Amino acid sequence: MTAAVLYGKEDLRIEQIPMPAAGPGEIVVRVAAALTCGTDLKVYRRGYHAKMLKPPIPFGHELAGTVEEVGAGVTKFHVGDRVVALNSAPCDACYYCKHNQQNLCDDLIFNNGAYAEYIRIPARIVEKNTLLIPDGVCFEHAALTEPLACVVRGLEESNAQVGDSIVVIGAGPIGLMFIHTAQLAGLHVIAVVKRDEQVDAAKVFGAEHVLQTTTVKDVVAAVRALTPSQRGVDIAIEAVATPATWQQAVEMVRKGGTVNFFGGCASGTKVELDTNRLHYNDITLKASFHHTPATARKAFEFIASGKFNSREYITGRAPLASLDEVFRKLMDRSNDIKTAIIP
Repeated sequence: MTAAVLYGKEDLRIEQIPMPAAGPGEIVVRVAAALTCGTDLKVYRRGYHAKMLKPPIPFGHELAGTVEEVGAGVTKFHVGDRVVALNSAPCDACYYCKHNQQNLCDDLIFNNGAYAEYIRIPARIVEKNTLLIPDGVCFEHAALTEPLACVVRGLEESNAQVGDSIVVIGAGPIGLMFIHTAQLAGLHVIAVVKRDEQVDAAKVFGAEHVLQTTTVKDVVAAVRALTPSQRGVDIAIEAVATPATWQQAVEMVRKGGTVNFFGGCASGTKVELDTNRLHYNDITLKASFHHTPATARKAFEFIASGKFNSREYITGRAPLASLDEVFRKLMDRSNDIKTAIIP
């Protein structure tokens, strides 16, 4: 079969590799759509991901498709079923799983290889994190489940309440998902963006106010000016992954506010924070990583119900043979939010 294999930094090759076979408890899915994402772009640039993959390895992790083969013992799924399979599953037996932190599972298994004609889904993911797609939900929309599950968990971890004010720094695919999910949850959203095209995108997905860093002299002051008595927002979400934006997020929240450092900076990155402000203003600092089976199902329900504006997220389509070209375009700050790769 045809598949994309990552060999290293910006070294992505379309190759013929063996067709996967379903072992006990496993399924093989014929990929109908695999979506580009910020994590894949970061991995493409760096050539690896410390937790999820080491090259050479089949690449990609946001997918939906049709069951092609079922392994021995599989009863939940049948050949021909339309499914979305997430990229990981916890063990539910380790310390972290037992403490309701499945995203930190000591034995969290990952699955890559979505940019291919077929992908094998490991038994644990089949059991815990594979879902049937209802009629009327297209494959491209269902494939949004994994990143949206991460966002749903991030918002939950930030203790978001109806009526809260929230600033989302960044308007890439994840930032836009935070904007839209927060708006659907009844929050008042301020978006901080950089590029011209992101202004309109942030508004489409529910931002009440959009601040562009290239036209605002002091973005922290501009955010605070949009809150009563300039006290700051209740919640700040950092979705850019730079030290500067991490520090800005802390300055944007009110006393007693919460900051979620969602954007993961490169290993070894250091950030300077005002300890006086943190302590005497009782500010909560959070960092959210990954998703859980529960947030995956909440995200999937958002999509399947039609509440989530999935259509606006898919801004491009391309064949598997053009994948390297697609990533190079994304590196040049393309206007695309997500491109659906159609094997």
